[in-house]
Amino acid sequence: MPIKIPNDLPAAGTLSRENIFFMSETRAITQDIRPLEILLVNLMPKKIQTETQFARLLGNTPLQINLELVCPKSHVPANTPPEHLHAFYKTFDEVRGRNFDGCIITGAPVEHLEFEEVDYWQELCDIMEWTKTHVHSTFHVCWGAQAALYYHYGIAKRPLPAKMFGVFPHTVEYRRSILFRGFDDVFYVPHSRHTTVDRADIEAMPDLRILSSSEEAGVYAVFTKEGRQIFITGHSEYDPDTLKQEYERDVAAGKPISIPRNYFPCDDPSREPVVRWRGHAHLLYANWLNYFVYQTTPYDLGKL
Repeated sequence: MPIKIPNDLPAAGTLSRENIFFMSETRAITQDIRPLEILLVNLMPKKIQTETQFARLLGNTPLQINLELVCPKSHVPANTPPEHLHAFYKTFDEVRGRNFDGCIITGAPVEHLEFEEVDYWQELCDIMEWTKTHVHSTFHVCWGAQAALYYHYGIAKRPLPAKMFGVFPHTVEYRRSILFRGFDDVFYVPHSRHTTVDRADIEAMPDLRILSSSEEAGVYAVFTKEGRQIFITGHSEYDPDTLKQEYERDVAAGKPISIPRNYFPCDDPSREPVVRWRGHAHLLYANWLNYFVYQTTPYDLGKL
């Protein structure tokens, strides 16, 4: 079964061109099935780009998924048309009375700020607290993972001497993890961040287990018992040209930025990037949806 998205969501055109099977709201209501209810808390500034990236990965499974989009009401994004937000997004207040099989909390380009300085921090704290009782499994990405580790466990993010920027090789540490079932011995993941979380801080928490890491990029995947909370420090959802766009943006702005590692052939920014992460990105989200959401979530979400 495919992902179900609003009839006019811009992602529909992109997914159609990529031959990703999705279902419009009109068609979905004719099927006698309970779809998985997935909430996407989109904290990225370019919301159309981000929602398309996640819809692409969620739509590549046999499960029917109802994707609900939420963004903070306490922040006005500068890079998304207001009419798009009005048409496709809800506020947290509009969904807080519902239960969800899964939730994804995205990254956000606010690493230069302390968590408490982010204008929607309190609203995000309310959301993260709410997920503990209203969501079966929550998947946190990049800054969203750092924010959740800080909120739930008091683990602070730490500045890096230089931006972690590129596509890095990773390995699975905990071989029994079904989140990484089917993964190769080495797999690649894009990273784009100025901060990190220390391994020692995570290992000091008995409720947390490190699943995967990279010699260069550090800890990659962490989860709690039974996978109710999953923390991912990289950006498996990135498009082929996302790092390229970030690099060209920073170069044009005169910011100090290195060429992303393991990305352009021969480190030549004039050449098309090499995609090394797409297959494992699809497998990561398929495993999450199957093993941590679909297989264990109650049929009646009221029983969460």
